[in-house]
Amino acid sequence: MPETLMVGAVAYDAKVVPIWEGIREYFRDAPVEMDFVLFSNYEAQVDALLGGRIDVAWNTNLAYVRVHRATAGECRVLAMRDTDVEFFTLLVGRTGDLTSASELRDRTLALGSADSVQAAIMPVHYLRREGLEPDRDVRLLRFDSDVGKHGDTGRSEREALEAVLGATADAAAVGAVSWDTFVRAGEVPPGRLAPFWTSPAYSHCNFTALPSLQSDVADAWTAHLRAMDWTVPEQRRILELEGLRQWVGPQLDGYRDVFDAVDEQGIAARW
Repeated sequence: MPETLMVGAVAYDAKVVPIWEGIREYFRDAPVEMDFVLFSNYEAQVDALLGGRIDVAWNTNLAYVRVHRATAGECRVLAMRDTDVEFFTLLVGRTGDLTSASELRDRTLALGSADSVQAAIMPVHYLRREGLEPDRDVRLLRFDSDVGKHGDTGRSEREALEAVLGATADAAAVGAVSWDTFVRAGEVPPGRLAPFWTSPAYSHCNFTALPSLQSDVADAWTAHLRAMDWTVPEQRRILELEGLRQWVGPQLDGYRDVFDAVDEQGIAARW
């Protein structure tokens, strides 16, 4: 087995450094140790994985789709967060204004960054399921902030919500996790905004490896990762920062809608 596995992650927030320094320390003296490399955007990270410069990538669902397509489906998902298994998009409007997605006809929906699955790609996909054609039945107002980070910073979702508060949009698409974060942090004015629609569940991030990674190495690294324990204080700190209680095995059915949305919107050719 190699002495060290190199893992890639995107530096979307200041907390990323302590998260990965903590994970690296947790892997010290493990059967397979690890180090990490931080990237400024997911496109660079995916290129590094496909080029063999890193062994594993902590990918968003959109980055995973790209790797999956580039490897003809042969890449391997090692693990996910428990919070990645059932991810949701919310449509948020001014309190009492809207009660269903169908009421967005002839209104304006604010979206996050074009490469944000939760705040742009899946909302457009699910609007079509609701019988609404974006840019025809519903006007779209896009906030392409921090493109390259796939919506991880939350900046574009904040801008979408501000558009609703400022009445330049009737609703905003935000991830359920982002909404909870904004509410807990006091960023949402009490009583002024409320979710009125929740999407079907889909999957979010995962650890992706190329098929060339030896199975025994991947299995040993993954087993140690999944052994992180919420009841151990120093491990709980890392888990809390990364937004989970435990690492879980791959549950790939949740990516079906994501693949469909990417194909439907021709996104694979752009990102």
